[in-house]
Amino acid sequence: MHYRTATEEDAPRLLRLYKAVSRVRDGIARLEHEVTEEYIHKILHNSITRGLMVVAEHPDNPDELVADMHGYTMGLEIFKHLITDVTVCVHPDFQGRKIGRTILTIFLDEIVRNRPEIGKVELIAREGNLRAIHLYQSVGFRIEGRLEMRIRMADGTYEADIPMGWQNPSFEFDMP
Repeated sequence: MHYRTATEEDAPRLLRLYKAVSRVRDGIARLEHEVTEEYIHKILHNSITRGLMVVAEHPDNPDELVADMHGYTMGLEIFKHLITDVTVCVHPDFQGRKIGRTILTIFLDEIVRNRPEIGKVELIAREGNLRAIHLYQSVGFRIEGRLEMRIRMADGTYEADIPMGWQNPSFEFDMP
């Protein structure tokens, strides 16, 4: 499996990946019709210009992606130390192979080594996605709250979102 940072040329590959993942439960927080070229171009542009996107190429076909992790800063001075809007996306056919853990580790290592201005990475996991929550905790994310009744499920029930944060050990937070 080849992991690398994303480029603008990855847009069509990302669109196919996100469409596939949007079709499965616990995939991403978008329905298939919400995964548009515009959405892909937005996350790709924001990640390249204000954040980071790591992708995993298909082992047998480098023209396809099997995973991505991305996030970016908000563009506001008071939040410049945060990477947020983080998404981890692994193709359903490649889940359970530690690709999510690997891409998450590569993403965080890149921040530790090359992004000293980033102090924290934030993400939100759906409360029912325990596999993801446990994965994030295993690499150092901590649960930072609970946003009740935030996700409306396909069956009409509601679930909470779980905000989680990871602090960059290379960042020095100024304490008053």
